[in-house]
Formats: sequence, C-alpha cells, structure tokens
Amino acid sequence: MSEKIATREAYGKALVELGAANEKVVVLDADLAGATMTKLFKGAYPERFFDCGIAEANMTNISAGLSTMGLIPFCSTFAIFGAGRAYEQIRNSIAYPKFNVKVCCSHAGVSVGEDGGSHQAIEDIGLMRMIPGMTIVVPADGNETRKAVFAVAEMEGPAYMRLSRLASPIFEEDHPFEIGKAIVLREGKDAAVFACGLMVAEALEAAKLLSAEGIEISVINMHTIKPIDAECVTKYAQQCGNVITVEEHSVIGGLGDAVADVLMGKVCCKFTKIGINDVFGQSGKATEVLREYGLTADQIAAKIKATI
Repeated sequence: MSEKIATREAYGKALVELGAANEKVVVLDADLAGATMTKLFKGAYPERFFDCGIAEANMTNISAGLSTMGLIPFCSTFAIFGAGRAYEQIRNSIAYPKFNVKVCCSHAGVSVGEDGGSHQAIEDIGLMRMIPGMTIVVPADGNETRKAVFAVAEMEGPAYMRLSRLASPIFEEDHPFEIGKAIVLREGKDAAVFACGLMVAEALEAAKLLSAEGIEISVINMHTIKPIDAECVTKYAQQCGNVITVEEHSVIGGLGDAVADVLMGKVCCKFTKIGINDVFGQSGKATEVLREYGLTADQIAAKIKATI
C-alpha cells in the first residue's frame, strides 16, 4: 500500500466513467459538488447533473421521482446531511416504494477532522441498516470504490454508499468485488478481524505489528454491511474462536452489531467491537482524531492482543 486517494475522489472519477457507459445515470448534489467530487460528473455531463442547493430532503425526493422515469440517480452529499437530515425522505420516498436510487454520502466518520462532531456522522450505517431492503456498501480504497459504484448501478433497488474525506492507501492486490461477498485479505488462526472503510488498511497494518510478535490474525474486508456475508462471518468465527470488528462508526448499530447478529446463538466465540464508544466526535486533524478514538493500527493491534 503506497499511493493514497480518498474514496470520495475515487467516487467522483468513477461516476464520470459510469456516465459514459450508461446514459441513464444522473447525479444530484446539495451544494457540495466540490467536496463530494460530483463536480467531475458535472463537468463531463452538465445536462445530467442537478445541483439542488442546501435542500437535502428535496434532493432526495427529486431522486425518487427521476428513478420512476427509468433513470439511475446517484444522490450525493455529506453523510450527516444525507443519512441524517434526509432520513425520512430516504425511508419513505426511496426505500418504502423500493425505488432505484443510490444515496452516496461522503465525509463520514470522525476522520472528517476539523469540521467537528456536528459534521462527523458516526451513526449513518446504523440508520441505514434499520431501513428494510437497503443495501449498504462501505468501500475500503479507491479501486474498490470504483467497482462499488458500477455494482450498485447494476443492482435494482435502493443503496447507501459510505465514503471518506481522508485519503487512504490503495491496496497492492486487486480483488473481485461482489455486493454481499466479503474479501479475505489475510489468513491467521489467532483472531478474525472484520473491518470496513478506512479501518481495513489500519487492520492490515495492525496484523503486521501482531505478526512480529508471533500473533497471526485473519483480516476480512466487510465492504458490504447489508446484506452481510453470513457464511464468511460464521466460517472465520468458528475457525478462530475470537472475533473483532473494527469500524469508524459507533459501536451501536454498525458493522459490529451486524456481525454479532450473525453469530448470536450460533457460534460460541470471544467477541470485541472496536469503534466509537457512544460519544460524539470532536474537531482536530483527522489522524489525531482517529488516535483519540483508538482507531490507529498500533492501538487496534494492542486491543486485539488483549483479547488473545
């Protein structure tokens, strides 16, 4: 892992590529095209781009309407405004009628940094998990983001994609992407670590630190939170007997709870959730905020070691 690119930037580039391949794709934004990187699509296909202003609920309803015309709307804003402010519209105008809208929100998690707790969505995955029929994808790097964009465009029905502001490493090894199928990045017998988004790279670095101490862990990229790959979760929980989830999200309602729901009453194992522990975020440099909440590789390694 060397080159770094934010998943929001990879998203913007992927939309341009997707727009060339599929004329039904349209993109909407809420006055944040420069930050969500949908400005790239706007530059390439201005007639298929709609800036709805600071009116997220209205944008969501417009997306729903466009989908009834056979178009594939990608509805973009910050996670705190999309999953938060427009929640009712996503629930009732998109998911309830099962419309084919893709809600793609950037600036998720505490790695938003200086914008502070008011703008750091740490509950968006939980909110979207609660909505019946909602697919949830959290890509781990730029390459996976591109694949995820094409995958959600091909599937029928509502989807939520979580993207990050902070640049993250591009993985050296390329893997096929399929919604609902986890990717095993590393094999190990001492623990199974399930991670998503920015935390996948941190989990891999943690694995290297632990390996130097003779501890070998499996690292699984759980890019799809819903539908979750229950077969993979069960298999590695049984093999390792020690499960750890790592997410840049509240430990309530996110990846950890999704994995726990699979295992509860079925597999007897140790279980630890690493994430935001029922508190709001705060302002600071992204890397420093991640450390404040125990989400850096060395901190993750220490927490994993404590479970073994």
